[in-house]
Amino acid sequence: MRYAALRRSVMLPMVAVAGLVVFCAGGAAAATVQPHATTYNVKDFGAKADGKTNNAPAIDKAIVAANKAGGGTVEFPAGTYLSAGTVHLKSNVTVQLDAGSTITGASSGYDAPESNPNDKYQDFGHSHFHDAMFFGDSVDNVKFIGSGTIDGGGHLITGNPKSGQADKIISLTRCTNLTLSGITLKRGGHFGALINGCDHVVSDHLTISTASDRDGWNIISTTNVTITNINDAANDDALVFKSDWALGKTLPNGHVTVTNAKLSAGCCNALMFGSETCGDFTDYQFSHITITGAGKSGLGLVSMDGAHISNVHYDDITMSNTQSPIMEKIGTRKRCGGSPGIGSISDIHYSNITGTKAGKFSPTLWGQSGHLVSNITFDNVHLDLPGGSGSVSSGVPSDNGDYNPNSIGKRPAYGFYLHNVSGISFSNSGFTFDNSDARPAIIVNNGSGLTFDNVTAQAGSASYDVGFQTVNGYCLTGGTKLRVNATGSTQKCGS
Repeated sequence: MRYAALRRSVMLPMVAVAGLVVFCAGGAAAATVQPHATTYNVKDFGAKADGKTNNAPAIDKAIVAANKAGGGTVEFPAGTYLSAGTVHLKSNVTVQLDAGSTITGASSGYDAPESNPNDKYQDFGHSHFHDAMFFGDSVDNVKFIGSGTIDGGGHLITGNPKSGQADKIISLTRCTNLTLSGITLKRGGHFGALINGCDHVVSDHLTISTASDRDGWNIISTTNVTITNINDAANDDALVFKSDWALGKTLPNGHVTVTNAKLSAGCCNALMFGSETCGDFTDYQFSHITITGAGKSGLGLVSMDGAHISNVHYDDITMSNTQSPIMEKIGTRKRCGGSPGIGSISDIHYSNITGTKAGKFSPTLWGQSGHLVSNITFDNVHLDLPGGSGSVSSGVPSDNGDYNPNSIGKRPAYGFYLHNVSGISFSNSGFTFDNSDARPAIIVNNGSGLTFDNVTAQAGSASYDVGFQTVNGYCLTGGTKLRVNATGSTQKCGS
């Protein structure tokens, strides 16, 4: 009897651990042991919201615990959490930043950049991923949610980091099912967020503030992306889609929707494709977007490394203070492995676009001989350009081979300059200037299939509004009353 009683007393805790209800000697029911909690408060793992303690080890412990349990939420209650080390993301973990919570960066303590045999194909920041505040590779179902902030604090590097330094806030490679919603990313160094080789990305009400640093969000070699209500103010590129050789191969890009966005880029491009363009891009939908500044392109789209870019739609875009409202260019850089050829740009559609307070680089479509920018439509596009230029040679301007708007010399048109193009149509559109200009509104050099339907252009001191140079088939219809100067060109309307 004594042995049986002893055995029961030893087994009671074991039964309780198994999650069963047991009865104590007094007849009262013992508490049922609950399964693993789905929320892991970082403070329970040793984190301190004092702005001084390095919480990276505690955050890592909480993430490991959530991952081992099959998934969970790592919660940051209100307070300031210093993270002087790389946090390693794992699958099925949600990072929840409560209102009033901030994770701040440090000047040292981060993982060293990994070696990469492919780093000759893109710059240092795009080639190395470990040197970040948060890093993950081949992770699934990672989320950053809440209303808190991750702030590099001015400590992250905009150039090449030294040992222990970081140059990005969030860095993810080969991820699936990523969510970035509600939070704010500030002072990210080179990147607020950098993802490469990912699939199924969702973002809503994300705020990025890197106007004192460099890029906002680089989305590289990534498919199936939905971004809504983003506010992205960067110094370098704000929201940019790229495809490089950092992962050692060409990966697909596309099936992307961006709606209700507010973008600005101090020195560079607001909404951009490239310049890294190894893999092809298709099926991009951009709508309801406000661009309040861009030191280069407002809407930039370049194929420099062999990419075929197609099926891109821009609708309801309002731009101001962009050096070049629209820039498309096919280049011959070919900076990828695998001996790429020359790429293409086709089936790009602009509708309901307004641009004001533009800079000195006229909107441009620039193809290469034998590699034309093709099948581009502009409907209800109204751009107010600066004007103010004297007469300029109508010859083809110089090209230094770069991708930026300033890679091409002064355009001989104040509105659009088109070079090596095919199947371009303008409808219900108009172009004006702030100061009288001696250049025509539009010049097309070497093209075919140009149509203008109900198009207006403010006349300056030039003797014509539209110039066609070696164009096989142009047509002006629908009340378009532009003065035409055609050399080596033929007019053709209808089939």
